Amino acid sequence: MSDTHKVFKETAAKSTAADEAVRIQEPELARFLRDALSVAGADAPSTEAAVRALVGASLRGVDSHGVRLLPHYVKVLQGGRVKGRPQLRFEKRAAAVGNLDAGNALGHLAGYRAMEEAMILAEDAGIGAVAVSNSSHFGAAGAYSLAAAEAGYLGLCVCNSDSAVLAHSGRDVFHGTNPISFAAPVAGQRPYLIDMATSSIPFNRVLQFKAIGKTLPPEVTVDNQGRMTQDPAAANALLPLGGSTYGYKGAALAGMVDVMSAMLSGMRLSHEIPNMITSDWSEPRRMGQFFLALKPETFLPGEIYAERMAAYLKALRGESAQSGETVMAAGDREWAVERERSAIGIPLDAHNWQAFGELAQSLRVTPLTPVSI
Repeated sequence: MSDTHKVFKETAAKSTAADEAVRIQEPELARFLRDALSVAGADAPSTEAAVRALVGASLRGVDSHGVRLLPHYVKVLQGGRVKGRPQLRFEKRAAAVGNLDAGNALGHLAGYRAMEEAMILAEDAGIGAVAVSNSSHFGAAGAYSLAAAEAGYLGLCVCNSDSAVLAHSGRDVFHGTNPISFAAPVAGQRPYLIDMATSSIPFNRVLQFKAIGKTLPPEVTVDNQGRMTQDPAAANALLPLGGSTYGYKGAALAGMVDVMSAMLSGMRLSHEIPNMITSDWSEPRRMGQFFLALKPETFLPGEIYAERMAAYLKALRGESAQSGETVMAAGDREWAVERERSAIGIPLDAHNWQAFGELAQSLRVTPLTPVSI
Protein backbone atom coordinates (compact mmCIF):
# COMPACT_ATOMS: atom_id res chain seq x y z
CA MET A 1 0.00 0.00 0.00
CA SER A 2 1.35 3.44 -0.96
CA ASP A 3 1.85 6.09 1.72
CA THR A 4 -0.84 8.21 0.07
CA HIS A 5 -3.43 5.42 0.17
CA LYS A 6 -2.44 4.68 3.76
CA VAL A 7 -3.14 8.29 4.65
CA PHE A 8 -6.49 8.03 2.87
CA LYS A 9 -7.55 4.98 4.90
CA GLU A 10 -6.45 6.55 8.20
CA THR A 11 -8.23 9.81 7.42
CA ALA A 12 -11.40 8.00 6.34
CA ALA A 13 -11.42 6.05 9.61
CA LYS A 14 -11.04 9.24 11.64
CA SER A 15 -13.77 10.93 9.64
CA THR A 16 -16.17 8.00 10.07
CA ALA A 17 -15.48 7.78 13.78
CA ALA A 18 -16.04 11.49 14.32
CA ASP A 19 -18.85 11.72 11.73
CA GLU A 20 -17.16 14.82 10.34
CA ALA A 21 -16.67 15.81 6.73
CA VAL A 22 -13.25 15.91 5.14
CA ARG A 23 -12.70 19.24 3.39
CA ILE A 24 -11.01 19.57 0.03
CA GLN A 25 -9.93 22.83 -1.58
CA GLU A 26 -11.64 23.60 -4.89
CA PRO A 27 -8.50 23.32 -7.11
CA GLU A 28 -7.60 19.93 -5.63
CA LEU A 29 -11.12 18.60 -6.05
CA ALA A 30 -11.22 19.86 -9.64
CA ARG A 31 -7.88 18.16 -10.29
CA PHE A 32 -9.18 14.84 -9.01
CA LEU A 33 -12.36 14.99 -11.08
CA ARG A 34 -10.34 15.95 -14.15
CA ASP A 35 -7.98 12.99 -13.66
CA ALA A 36 -10.79 10.50 -13.02
CA LEU A 37 -12.96 11.54 -15.96
CA SER A 38 -10.02 11.59 -18.34
CA VAL A 39 -8.98 8.06 -17.37
CA ALA A 40 -12.63 6.96 -17.71
CA GLY A 41 -12.57 8.06 -21.35
CA ALA A 42 -13.84 11.64 -21.45
CA ASP A 43 -12.14 14.06 -23.85
CA ALA A 44 -10.96 17.48 -22.72
CA PRO A 45 -14.17 19.44 -23.53
CA SER A 46 -16.38 16.82 -21.83
CA THR A 47 -14.11 16.71 -18.81
CA GLU A 48 -13.91 20.47 -18.36
CA ALA A 49 -17.68 20.87 -18.68
CA ALA A 50 -18.36 18.19 -16.07
CA VAL A 51 -15.75 19.58 -13.67
CA ARG A 52 -17.18 23.09 -14.04
CA ALA A 53 -20.74 21.92 -13.36
CA LEU A 54 -20.02 19.46 -10.55
CA VAL A 55 -17.49 21.52 -8.57
CA GLY A 56 -19.64 24.61 -9.04
CA ALA A 57 -22.68 22.82 -7.62
CA SER A 58 -20.71 21.60 -4.60
CA LEU A 59 -19.32 25.10 -4.02
CA ARG A 60 -22.88 26.44 -3.92
CA GLY A 61 -23.94 23.73 -1.46
CA VAL A 62 -25.96 21.69 -3.97
CA ASP A 63 -24.27 18.54 -2.71
CA SER A 64 -26.93 16.17 -4.07
CA HIS A 65 -25.91 17.17 -7.63
CA GLY A 66 -22.28 18.02 -7.06
CA VAL A 67 -19.07 16.02 -6.99
CA ARG A 68 -20.74 13.04 -5.28
CA LEU A 69 -22.02 12.08 -8.76
CA LEU A 70 -18.49 11.48 -10.08
CA PRO A 71 -18.58 7.66 -9.61
CA HIS A 72 -21.83 7.52 -11.60
CA TYR A 73 -20.36 9.44 -14.53
CA VAL A 74 -17.32 7.19 -14.51
CA LYS A 75 -19.64 4.16 -14.76
CA VAL A 76 -21.65 5.52 -17.68
CA LEU A 77 -18.49 6.50 -19.55
CA GLN A 78 -16.92 3.09 -19.03
CA GLY A 79 -20.18 1.29 -19.81
CA GLY A 80 -20.78 3.19 -23.04
CA ARG A 81 -24.11 4.80 -22.17
CA VAL A 82 -22.37 8.16 -22.58
CA LYS A 83 -19.74 8.88 -25.22
CA GLY A 84 -16.51 10.33 -23.94
CA ARG A 85 -15.67 11.77 -27.35
CA PRO A 86 -19.03 12.82 -28.77
CA GLN A 87 -19.82 14.65 -31.98
CA LEU A 88 -22.21 17.50 -31.18
CA ARG A 89 -24.20 19.00 -34.08
CA PHE A 90 -26.04 22.32 -33.88
CA GLU A 91 -28.68 23.33 -36.41
CA LYS A 92 -30.25 26.79 -36.53
CA ARG A 93 -33.91 26.35 -37.46
CA ALA A 94 -35.25 29.91 -37.22
CA ALA A 95 -34.02 33.38 -36.31
CA ALA A 96 -34.05 32.60 -32.60
CA VAL A 97 -34.43 28.80 -32.52
CA GLY A 98 -31.99 25.92 -32.79
CA ASN A 99 -31.52 22.24 -32.04
CA LEU A 100 -28.42 20.63 -30.58
CA ASP A 101 -27.93 16.91 -31.16
CA ALA A 102 -25.64 16.06 -28.26
CA GLY A 103 -24.60 12.69 -29.66
CA ASN A 104 -25.02 10.98 -26.26
CA ALA A 105 -22.47 13.27 -24.66
CA LEU A 106 -22.16 13.97 -20.97
CA GLY A 107 -25.09 16.27 -20.23
CA HIS A 108 -22.78 18.95 -18.84
CA LEU A 109 -21.08 19.41 -22.21
CA ALA A 110 -24.47 19.50 -23.95
CA GLY A 111 -25.84 21.99 -21.41
CA TYR A 112 -23.05 24.53 -21.66
CA ARG A 113 -22.92 24.24 -25.46
CA ALA A 114 -26.71 24.67 -25.77
CA MET A 115 -26.72 27.78 -23.58
CA GLU A 116 -23.80 29.22 -25.58
CA GLU A 117 -25.78 28.72 -28.80
CA ALA A 118 -28.88 30.25 -27.18
CA MET A 119 -26.88 33.35 -26.21
CA ILE A 120 -25.51 33.68 -29.75
CA LEU A 121 -29.08 33.61 -31.08
CA ALA A 122 -30.17 36.12 -28.43
CA GLU A 123 -27.38 38.50 -29.35
CA ASP A 124 -29.08 39.07 -32.71
CA ALA A 125 -32.74 38.34 -31.97
CA GLY A 126 -32.96 39.36 -28.30
CA ILE A 127 -34.02 35.83 -27.41
CA GLY A 128 -32.57 32.43 -28.17
CA ALA A 129 -34.15 29.02 -27.62
CA VAL A 130 -32.33 25.71 -28.04
CA ALA A 131 -33.78 22.21 -27.69
CA VAL A 132 -31.28 19.43 -27.02
CA SER A 133 -31.69 15.86 -28.22
CA ASN A 134 -29.70 12.71 -27.40
CA SER A 135 -28.37 14.10 -24.14
CA SER A 136 -27.82 12.58 -20.70
CA HIS A 137 -27.91 13.51 -17.01
CA PHE A 138 -26.41 16.99 -16.60
CA GLY A 139 -26.20 17.47 -12.83
CA ALA A 140 -27.57 20.71 -11.37
CA ALA A 141 -29.69 22.70 -13.81
CA GLY A 142 -28.49 25.91 -12.20
CA ALA A 143 -25.09 25.53 -13.82
CA TYR A 144 -26.45 26.51 -17.22
CA SER A 145 -28.81 29.35 -16.33
CA LEU A 146 -25.96 30.69 -14.21
CA ALA A 147 -23.63 30.61 -17.24
CA ALA A 148 -26.12 32.83 -19.07
CA ALA A 149 -26.47 35.29 -16.19
CA GLU A 150 -22.71 35.57 -15.77
CA ALA A 151 -22.54 36.57 -19.44
CA GLY A 152 -25.25 39.23 -19.01
CA TYR A 153 -28.31 37.28 -20.16
CA LEU A 154 -31.40 35.98 -18.41
CA GLY A 155 -31.19 32.20 -18.60
CA LEU A 156 -33.81 29.46 -18.27
CA CYS A 157 -33.06 25.74 -18.26
CA VAL A 158 -35.34 22.71 -17.87
CA CYS A 159 -34.77 18.98 -18.16
CA ASN A 160 -36.97 15.96 -17.60
CA SER A 161 -35.74 12.74 -16.02
CA ASP A 162 -36.83 9.16 -15.40
CA SER A 163 -39.96 8.51 -13.33
CA ALA A 164 -39.45 8.95 -9.61
CA VAL A 165 -42.38 11.12 -8.51
CA LEU A 166 -45.97 10.08 -7.83
CA ALA A 167 -48.60 11.59 -10.07
CA HIS A 168 -50.71 13.85 -7.85
CA SER A 169 -53.32 11.61 -6.20
CA GLY A 170 -51.69 8.68 -8.00
CA ARG A 171 -50.31 5.40 -6.69
CA ASP A 172 -47.36 5.06 -9.07
CA VAL A 173 -44.39 7.15 -10.18
CA PHE A 174 -44.90 9.07 -13.41
CA HIS A 175 -42.90 12.30 -13.76
CA GLY A 176 -39.22 12.68 -13.04
CA THR A 177 -37.85 15.25 -10.62
CA ASN A 178 -37.87 17.53 -13.71
CA PRO A 179 -35.83 20.55 -12.55
CA ILE A 180 -36.32 24.20 -13.45
CA SER A 181 -33.58 26.80 -13.23
CA PHE A 182 -33.67 30.53 -13.92
CA ALA A 183 -30.93 33.12 -13.42
CA ALA A 184 -30.66 36.86 -14.00
CA PRO A 185 -27.63 39.17 -13.92
CA VAL A 186 -27.34 41.67 -11.06
CA ALA A 187 -24.93 44.59 -11.42
CA GLY A 188 -22.06 44.33 -8.94
CA GLN A 189 -23.44 41.17 -7.33
CA ARG A 190 -23.69 37.45 -7.93
CA PRO A 191 -26.73 36.54 -10.08
CA TYR A 192 -30.28 35.99 -8.95
CA LEU A 193 -30.53 32.19 -9.13
CA ILE A 194 -33.39 29.71 -8.92
CA ASP A 195 -32.49 26.01 -9.11
CA MET A 196 -35.22 23.61 -8.01
CA ALA A 197 -36.75 20.24 -8.62
CA THR A 198 -40.49 20.02 -9.25
CA SER A 199 -40.56 17.13 -6.76
CA SER A 200 -40.61 17.56 -2.99
CA ILE A 201 -36.85 16.97 -2.97
CA PRO A 202 -34.39 15.67 -5.60
CA PHE A 203 -34.03 11.88 -5.64
CA ASN A 204 -30.26 12.29 -5.43
CA ARG A 205 -30.83 13.81 -1.99
CA VAL A 206 -32.60 10.63 -0.92
CA LEU A 207 -29.56 8.66 -2.08
CA GLN A 208 -27.25 11.10 -0.31
CA PHE A 209 -29.20 10.86 2.96
CA LYS A 210 -29.26 7.07 2.69
CA ALA A 211 -25.49 6.99 2.27
CA ILE A 212 -24.86 9.10 5.37
CA GLY A 213 -27.68 7.69 7.50
CA LYS A 214 -29.65 10.93 7.74
CA THR A 215 -33.42 11.13 8.26
CA LEU A 216 -35.53 12.73 5.52
CA PRO A 217 -37.89 15.66 6.15
CA PRO A 218 -41.58 14.77 6.62
CA GLU A 219 -43.99 14.38 3.71
CA VAL A 220 -41.46 14.12 0.88
CA THR A 221 -41.33 10.37 0.16
CA VAL A 222 -43.46 7.24 0.40
CA ASP A 223 -42.50 3.59 0.82
CA ASN A 224 -43.54 0.73 -1.46
CA GLN A 225 -46.92 0.59 0.28
CA GLY A 226 -47.63 4.25 -0.40
CA ARG A 227 -47.11 5.26 3.22
CA MET A 228 -45.21 8.42 4.16
CA THR A 229 -41.68 7.66 5.33
CA GLN A 230 -38.68 9.61 6.55
CA ASP A 231 -36.39 6.61 6.20
CA PRO A 232 -34.30 7.07 3.01
CA ALA A 233 -33.70 3.31 2.85
CA ALA A 234 -37.46 2.72 2.69
CA ALA A 235 -38.22 5.55 0.25
CA ASN A 236 -39.77 4.18 -2.93
CA ALA A 237 -41.15 7.34 -4.57
CA LEU A 238 -41.10 11.10 -4.16
CA LEU A 239 -44.09 13.36 -3.73
CA PRO A 240 -44.48 16.28 -6.13
CA LEU A 241 -43.65 19.78 -4.87
CA GLY A 242 -46.49 20.80 -2.58
CA GLY A 243 -46.83 17.42 -0.88
CA SER A 244 -49.99 15.38 -0.54
CA THR A 245 -52.29 18.42 -0.40
CA TYR A 246 -50.87 20.87 -2.92
CA GLY A 247 -48.87 18.49 -5.07
CA TYR A 248 -50.93 19.37 -8.13
CA LYS A 249 -48.72 22.47 -8.41
CA GLY A 250 -45.48 20.49 -8.58
CA ALA A 251 -47.08 17.92 -10.87
CA ALA A 252 -48.19 20.64 -13.29
CA LEU A 253 -44.71 22.18 -13.35
CA ALA A 254 -43.21 18.72 -13.95
CA GLY A 255 -45.56 18.28 -16.89
CA MET A 256 -44.50 21.64 -18.31
CA VAL A 257 -40.87 20.52 -18.11
CA ASP A 258 -41.72 17.25 -19.85
CA VAL A 259 -43.37 19.15 -22.71
CA MET A 260 -40.50 21.59 -23.15
CA SER A 261 -37.75 18.99 -22.76
CA ALA A 262 -39.18 15.99 -24.58
CA MET A 263 -41.77 17.32 -27.03
CA LEU A 264 -39.62 20.07 -28.52
CA SER A 265 -36.60 17.78 -28.86
CA GLY A 266 -38.39 14.60 -29.94
CA MET A 267 -36.92 12.72 -26.99
CA ARG A 268 -38.42 10.49 -24.32
CA LEU A 269 -41.01 11.61 -21.78
CA SER A 270 -40.23 10.95 -18.12
CA HIS A 271 -42.14 7.66 -17.96
CA GLU A 272 -40.27 6.43 -21.07
CA ILE A 273 -36.71 7.18 -19.88
CA PRO A 274 -34.72 4.17 -18.57
CA ASN A 275 -33.86 4.38 -14.88
CA MET A 276 -30.65 6.28 -14.20
CA ILE A 277 -29.28 3.67 -11.79
CA THR A 278 -30.77 0.29 -12.70
CA SER A 279 -30.79 0.41 -16.51
CA ASP A 280 -28.01 -1.08 -18.63
CA TRP A 281 -24.84 1.02 -18.39
CA SER A 282 -24.44 0.64 -22.16
CA GLU A 283 -27.92 1.93 -23.06
CA PRO A 284 -28.25 5.64 -24.06
CA ARG A 285 -31.24 7.24 -22.31
CA ARG A 286 -32.21 9.64 -25.15
CA MET A 287 -32.91 12.58 -22.89
CA GLY A 288 -34.06 16.01 -24.03
CA GLN A 289 -33.39 19.43 -22.51
CA PHE A 290 -34.42 23.01 -23.21
CA PHE A 291 -32.46 26.25 -22.86
CA LEU A 292 -33.55 29.86 -23.21
CA ALA A 293 -31.46 33.05 -23.18
CA LEU A 294 -32.85 36.59 -23.18
CA LYS A 295 -30.84 39.77 -23.68
CA PRO A 296 -32.20 42.38 -21.22
CA GLU A 297 -31.10 45.34 -23.35
CA THR A 298 -33.44 44.21 -26.12
CA PHE A 299 -36.44 44.75 -23.84
CA LEU A 300 -35.39 48.01 -22.16
CA PRO A 301 -32.22 50.13 -21.69
CA GLY A 302 -29.56 48.23 -19.77
CA GLU A 303 -29.24 50.87 -17.05
CA ILE A 304 -32.97 50.71 -16.33
CA TYR A 305 -32.84 46.92 -16.04
CA ALA A 306 -29.91 47.19 -13.62
CA GLU A 307 -31.65 49.85 -11.52
CA ARG A 308 -34.93 47.95 -11.32
CA MET A 309 -33.21 44.67 -10.47
CA ALA A 310 -31.22 46.37 -7.70
CA ALA A 311 -34.37 48.06 -6.35
CA TYR A 312 -36.29 44.77 -6.31
CA LEU A 313 -33.56 42.92 -4.42
CA LYS A 314 -33.06 45.76 -1.94
CA ALA A 315 -36.79 45.84 -1.19
CA LEU A 316 -37.00 42.06 -0.84
CA ARG A 317 -34.00 41.74 1.45
CA GLY A 318 -35.25 44.70 3.49
CA GLU A 319 -38.52 42.99 4.41
CA SER A 320 -39.10 42.29 8.10
CA ALA A 321 -38.15 38.73 8.97
CA GLN A 322 -39.56 36.27 11.46
CA SER A 323 -37.63 35.81 14.68
CA GLY A 324 -34.24 34.24 14.02
CA GLU A 325 -34.74 34.31 10.25
CA THR A 326 -33.47 36.42 7.32
CA VAL A 327 -35.39 37.34 4.20
CA MET A 328 -33.27 36.26 1.25
CA ALA A 329 -33.48 36.52 -2.52
CA ALA A 330 -33.13 33.44 -4.70
CA GLY A 331 -29.45 32.50 -4.73
CA ASP A 332 -28.43 34.31 -1.53
CA ARG A 333 -28.03 31.08 0.40
CA GLU A 334 -25.94 29.53 -2.39
CA TRP A 335 -23.61 32.52 -2.61
CA ALA A 336 -23.08 32.51 1.15
CA VAL A 337 -22.13 28.82 1.00
CA GLU A 338 -19.88 29.49 -2.01
CA ARG A 339 -17.96 32.16 -0.09
CA GLU A 340 -17.51 29.86 2.88
CA ARG A 341 -16.46 26.81 0.90
CA SER A 342 -14.10 28.80 -1.32
CA ALA A 343 -12.28 29.81 1.86
CA ILE A 344 -12.27 26.62 3.93
CA GLY A 345 -12.82 23.88 1.37
CA ILE A 346 -15.65 21.71 0.05
CA PRO A 347 -16.84 19.01 2.48
CA LEU A 348 -16.96 15.34 1.57
CA ASP A 349 -18.87 13.13 3.98
CA ALA A 350 -17.32 9.83 5.08
CA HIS A 351 -19.23 7.85 2.46
CA ASN A 352 -18.03 9.96 -0.45
CA TRP A 353 -14.52 10.25 0.93
CA GLN A 354 -14.31 6.46 0.93
CA ALA A 355 -15.90 6.21 -2.53
CA PHE A 356 -13.40 8.69 -3.96
CA GLY A 357 -10.52 6.78 -2.39
CA GLU A 358 -11.72 3.54 -3.97
CA LEU A 359 -12.16 5.35 -7.29
CA ALA A 360 -8.60 6.65 -7.10
CA GLN A 361 -7.31 3.11 -6.63
CA SER A 362 -9.42 1.56 -9.38
CA LEU A 363 -8.52 4.27 -11.91
CA ARG A 364 -4.91 4.56 -10.70
CA VAL A 365 -5.08 8.32 -10.22
CA THR A 366 -3.57 10.38 -7.41
CA PRO A 367 -5.97 10.39 -4.43
CA LEU A 368 -7.37 13.58 -2.96
CA THR A 369 -5.39 15.55 -0.44
CA PRO A 370 -7.63 17.01 2.27
CA VAL A 371 -7.23 20.50 3.74
CA SER A 372 -5.91 19.03 6.98
CA ILE A 373 -5.38 15.59 8.44
